[in-house]
Amino acid sequence: MRRAWGLGVVALAAVMAGLVAGCFDVQSPDLFLLTRTGQGGKLTLLVNDGGTIRCNGAKAKPISDNALVTARDLSDNLVTDAQNKLTIPRAPGSIYYFTIKLQQGTISFPDRAAATRKVLAQAELFAAQAAQRECGVTG
Repeated sequence: MRRAWGLGVVALAAVMAGLVAGCFDVQSPDLFLLTRTGQGGKLTLLVNDGGTIRCNGAKAKPISDNALVTARDLSDNLVTDAQNKLTIPRAPGSIYYFTIKLQQGTISFPDRAAATRKVLAQAELFAAQAAQRECGVTG
């Protein structure tokens, strides 16, 4: 009887250890994948809700708290456009073209569209700032 009880305790301890280990290995979802094409080459930013960013496919690295809050706000503000699959064609005189993939869908727009849509201007600003601050890329 003692041996069975001892094996039960060992088994329970193993299950608990597995659960505890699993609790610390939770993956946060990606907020969005932003791709910018145009002058200066292609830029990709994969922003994760856990506070990391991958620049141009490089290894993920931490972003500042301010950048994470901005990315979360941007993601929330783009949901409706993503659900509606907003696509604005390239415009003459555009320098950059953006594609942002969220869980709810994808939006695409030229930089000139930001003049009439505040959230698109916010996306452009985020891309420029993240490229410089988090990725070390100009522009």
